[in-house]
Amino acid sequence: MIVVVLSLLLNWLQSDSSGTLTVEVKGIKNVKGDIRVALYDLKENFLTDRLYKGRVEKVKGESALVQFTSLPFGSYAISVFHDENENGKLDTGLFGIPKEPYGFGNDSMGVLGPPDFEEASVNFQAKTATHSISLR
Repeated sequence: MIVVVLSLLLNWLQSDSSGTLTVEVKGIKNVKGDIRVALYDLKENFLTDRLYKGRVEKVKGESALVQFTSLPFGSYAISVFHDENENGKLDTGLFGIPKEPYGFGNDSMGVLGPPDFEEASVNFQAKTATHSISLR
């Protein structure tokens, strides 16, 4: 009986501190390929393969909605790119300049490269929230 009560209490506490974050990706010009969205919870992991959560969605139109359910409340830096050729990576050219459309949380931009973790971070504290990112 105690185990059941503790289990129910734990589920209630967990559900109270998490929600659904929807990332709306706008500005899709080429209706093929995948949209790849990554959430980072630690500054030192930002833009590495050590992302907190990631999702891949097929492109179906000029915008895409990517949902992260049961996401604990907190700050997350967001990066997104349109993997037009579906090779699983952001293709870059000379000097590492992206060849595929990309974006970051808060539509932030770096001066000579990507924005830093803080600029690309959103504070997620609601049961449901939507954050829009425009591809460039």
